[in-house]
Amino acid sequence: MPNHHTRMVPELSETEREELKRWLRRPKTAQALALRARIVLKSAEGGSDQAVAQALGVSRGTVGKWRRRFLTNRCDGLLDQPRPGAPRTVSDEDVERVVTQTLESLPQGATQWSTRSMAKSCGLSFATVSRIWRAFALRPHRTETFKLSKDPLFIEKVRDIVGLYLHPPERAVVLCVDEKSQIQALERTQPIPPLRPGVPRQQTHDYKRNGTTSLFAALNTATGEVIGKCYRRHRSVEFKQFLAVIDKAVPEELDIHLVLDNYGTHKTAMIHNWLARRPRYHLQFTPTSASWINQVERWFAEITRKQLRSGTYRSTQALEKAIKEYLEVYNSDPKPFIWSKTADEILESAKPCRKRISDTGR
Repeated sequence: MPNHHTRMVPELSETEREELKRWLRRPKTAQALALRARIVLKSAEGGSDQAVAQALGVSRGTVGKWRRRFLTNRCDGLLDQPRPGAPRTVSDEDVERVVTQTLESLPQGATQWSTRSMAKSCGLSFATVSRIWRAFALRPHRTETFKLSKDPLFIEKVRDIVGLYLHPPERAVVLCVDEKSQIQALERTQPIPPLRPGVPRQQTHDYKRNGTTSLFAALNTATGEVIGKCYRRHRSVEFKQFLAVIDKAVPEELDIHLVLDNYGTHKTAMIHNWLARRPRYHLQFTPTSASWINQVERWFAEITRKQLRSGTYRSTQALEKAIKEYLEVYNSDPKPFIWSKTADEILESAKPCRKRISDTGR
């Protein structure tokens, strides 16, 4: 009488082995199916369920499940089982073709697939393509931007700056400094009507440009207070003048740690000489393409949303007056931004994206 607990080693035909290997060769799709194929191929080599599980980083139960499914139904047993409901009108081959083509190709004369262009290419209805895309969370029409820093000192700079945020030195202030340049004084071509219930705020789509200004700002990471001043240009001359404003605002007995980006005006000989005569200044430059680590950028987003984006200004002077008034109101009750992630957590979260980019060979 056979022992039903005896582990049976899958014996593969050449056709089955080639089919499993074909599933492994796909660069982007069906990763769950590829894992099942690896389990069967590894099991066919004669290893125990525990050994296969350790080699592939899965549980022993997972190995046993897919080995048994293969022994019962061969390669078909590795496919997802149909769920109860009306009979399917779209085959697995149709689904595979849509998913593979979406992820691994582009249409002629376009940068991404639409449901209708994919439907025409695959011979299906656009509603069917839409259902397949939803099932696999595919959104080729949507785009999100990103940029990874290529700074060779990325790790060191992140550790230094985050260290200042989480453990600021004693008898010192940490100021995040930057410029919001070329802020336009935009005047709508017609007066903005009063707000009415049930009607969104309305304004004309066109406007008149009445000049620009640049806002220099220094955010105190401990208190949330902001030192700000507008200048018509944003050269080293203006940056030096703003440093003098900071120097006057911060008590003489305190050191000043400045978090700055790599903009050229921050590194000229004029600025270097000015700082050399003031040893209480310590500069930390953010990694290239990593403005997110400078907390003043978060404050710039706030003033843009609350004051600049929907304002209408008949002159540069009116714009600068509005910015000054915003600073006064904000500094009457400032709130610091709470930095919660450590440098190690930030660097760990960046690893997957960096690996994906490096795997493309670019």
